[in-house]
Amino acid sequence: MSDALINGLAGAGGGIIAQLITYPLQTVNTRQQTERDLKREKRKLGTIEQMCQVVKQEGWARLYGGLTPSLVGTSASQGVYYYFYQIFRNKVETTALERHKKGIGDGSVGMLSSLIVAALAGCVNVLLTNPIWVVVTRMQTHTKTSKKDHPDRLPTTAPEEKVLSVIEPLPYGTSHAIQEVYDEAGFWGFWKGVFPTLIMVSNPSIQFMLYEMMLKNLKKRRSRSKKGNNGVTALEIFLLGALAKLGATVVTYPLLVVKSRLQAKQVTTGDRRHHYKGTVDAILKMIRYEGFSGFYKGMNTKIVQSVLAAAVLFMVKEELVKGVRLLLVKDGINTVKSKPP
Repeated sequence: MSDALINGLAGAGGGIIAQLITYPLQTVNTRQQTERDLKREKRKLGTIEQMCQVVKQEGWARLYGGLTPSLVGTSASQGVYYYFYQIFRNKVETTALERHKKGIGDGSVGMLSSLIVAALAGCVNVLLTNPIWVVVTRMQTHTKTSKKDHPDRLPTTAPEEKVLSVIEPLPYGTSHAIQEVYDEAGFWGFWKGVFPTLIMVSNPSIQFMLYEMMLKNLKKRRSRSKKGNNGVTALEIFLLGALAKLGATVVTYPLLVVKSRLQAKQVTTGDRRHHYKGTVDAILKMIRYEGFSGFYKGMNTKIVQSVLAAAVLFMVKEELVKGVRLLLVKDGINTVKSKPP
């Protein structure tokens, strides 16, 4: 079994566990990002308040809306990402060693090379899995509607009135979301938001660059110690993953908001300020009608959710990789050796 496959499967497993733990936060964050109420005087609800409001008005199940396709997307996304990341990294490491033999460089993978490897793996991942995330976004942002609400308009009734007149004849499931996306924009509707998402590749690229840089420095310090042990504990992996994700999230969050706006259900009638024709149109309308603060809606929630998810993912993924390698060694099965990320 190759290291690429081991890392791919471990990444998928770690992603699923992280998703299950942090999914309610992700649902609330997506709703915060796609909130288009332009009334400045309206008090913004905190994360916990909004979670309680969703439970009170729509039930616990709504916090897990889109969980099934999200788990499929997470396993596919993490699996694809780690698989191709390891393949690209193996090639870069081989090239670096060959250059070292010729007297060029020290044989290690530099920061720029790590960034390029992560970006390439991210692009492959985005192009293959974007349709899944479009469906997940639709299901996360779907809310129960009342008789008074036009299907294509934003709710105009007060929250208290909506609670009294909530009607949802049929459950909104994955098939409904898929049909809605297709009816709205056809086949290519499943690649809505792909442009800002491709730019968002810089998020995991920055994340992995920071993670590997910190991990490399930590191992160097350990190897210089008297014991000469450069091993890293699960808790240290957890903290390094959290710090790396925090830095990447702060830098790229505005793009994430634009992506969510494009993938959510578009307003086709009424206020045209809420209808986005594309990435540039969305950015210009958000700046004009909401100001730059609109690009940071729900950022606090996202930082908590993404940092926790990334920390859990890194920790579980590394432990799974260690466990699988140990089992393979015991069974006498050789793997393609390479330096783990």
